[in-house]
Amino acid sequence: MEGPLTGRVALITGAARGQGRAHAVRLAADGANVIAVDLCAQIDSVPYPLATPQDLADTVKLVEDIGARIVARQGDVRDRESLSAAVQAGLDEFGRLDIVVANAGIAPMQSGGDGWRDVIDVNLTGVHHTVEAAIPTMISQGSGGSIVLISSAAGLAGIGSADPGSIGYAAAKHGMVGLMRVYANLLARHNIRVNSIHPSGVDTPMINNEHTRRWLADLVAQSDSPPDMGNALPVQVLAPADIADAVAWLVSDQARYLTGVALPVDAGYLNKR
Repeated sequence: MEGPLTGRVALITGAARGQGRAHAVRLAADGANVIAVDLCAQIDSVPYPLATPQDLADTVKLVEDIGARIVARQGDVRDRESLSAAVQAGLDEFGRLDIVVANAGIAPMQSGGDGWRDVIDVNLTGVHHTVEAAIPTMISQGSGGSIVLISSAAGLAGIGSADPGSIGYAAAKHGMVGLMRVYANLLARHNIRVNSIHPSGVDTPMINNEHTRRWLADLVAQSDSPPDMGNALPVQVLAPADIADAVAWLVSDQARYLTGVALPVDAGYLNKR
């Protein structure tokens, strides 16, 4: 199939459902082959169900139905060896790597100390592991590439509660901006671009679940001056495809001179802060 990404290979973490699945489907529709990685198991501090092996299998079918090829593996971004093995399986099949979408993330907002550790390990250290697993191949190919880190509006503003899991979420998402800016400088001479995307609320299982909805309600109820949680534009929540469209543009040649940018895709949420 021909498209703006034909001949390219994209590594996507957290690909079993939600935003990760949307990224896989969108990039496949543009012609890319996909290396899909997801834990597909539960983390104790996360109060809502995480993705399953069946979710990952469903992503595989959606990508293959488009006509693209996909290698899918269970892998833990917290465990660099596990992640590297999953990436290597894709490289063995496709022989190259051009695009990285570091999307895997959790939101243990009402959790205690375990939530802090887990969210830092997944949302920040896991992103570092993902980039490090990819860049040796991308550099050695000599053909450049694009890396997109999926952060959050909470990575550009002090959004959250006093719960350690919530503080850790904001800290990790802010830390991703630092990673992005450093890698953008380090990899520019190799024509590898690095940017981050910062969505407001997206309709995924991470947000659309009983526990996260309760946390948001408590955040408003417990505040002396309740925060305005709405977007500026008249939309309550974004669709995963909205973020995937922005990713597809960032990794395409249309954005070939864009690097080191923290891009809000937030319906004006941050403009109101």
